[in-house]
Amino acid sequence: MHELAITQSMLDLVLKEAEKAGAKEVGKINLVVGELSGFAGECVQFYFDFLSKGTIAERANLSFKMVPATARCRGCDKTYKLKEYDWACPYCQGNSMEVIAGKELFVESIEVEDYGNKGA
Repeated sequence: MHELAITQSMLDLVLKEAEKAGAKEVGKINLVVGELSGFAGECVQFYFDFLSKGTIAERANLSFKMVPATARCRGCDKTYKLKEYDWACPYCQGNSMEVIAGKELFVESIEVEDYGNKGA
């Protein structure tokens, strides 16, 4: 259910930024999502379709850029992609690591239309 709150926060941010830009319509919302974020894209899309009705983002497309889970070994300092059930370093077999990517969840950019804004 946390996708509902995430989607509402994302939509609020998008609408605020679109308003600042004087946009008449939001065309696309580009999201960066880490593999470890616990984010379910299809749920967010469902909630977005519902929450955005009647707003300038109603017809916007959501684009998801997925970031793989990546770690740095504290033993040998090498970086590697984390596997679902095996987080040991594939280089030295150490198990002391730091997650350096994969927890991201943010709006990377918003594409808007202003329809020429000829009066300005």
